[in-house]
Amino acid sequence: MNTSDTHNQRIAKMTFAAVYPLYIAKVEKKGRTKAELHQVITWLTGFDNKKLQELIKEKVTFETFFQRASLNPNARLITGVICGYRVEEIEDPLTQQARYLDKLVDELAKGRKMEKILRSS
Repeated sequence: MNTSDTHNQRIAKMTFAAVYPLYIAKVEKKGRTKAELHQVITWLTGFDNKKLQELIKEKVTFETFFQRASLNPNARLITGVICGYRVEEIEDPLTQQARYLDKLVDELAKGRKMEKILRSS
């Protein structure tokens, strides 16, 4: 699926630090924990809690965030619709990675079991 260049650039320039508190609020409002959110982020990116806090403090963009990440090889198993886009059809790699994260946070907030969220082949 094609996303516009403007849309892709907006995601690339957004800071992870600006979105992170929204992720926490979303999952906690639905009874999940910050620790579970960190588990999901760690699974996708390879960042431990210390590295995550450094990136937040540094106010890195999503572009930098995902450049520094070691994306889980099973991330390609993340499918479905998020923000009106089917994640497996997004052509821009950075936008797709950001939507992977959005999808995982959404699944966590919806109460999906952790074994299902952290996909294995």
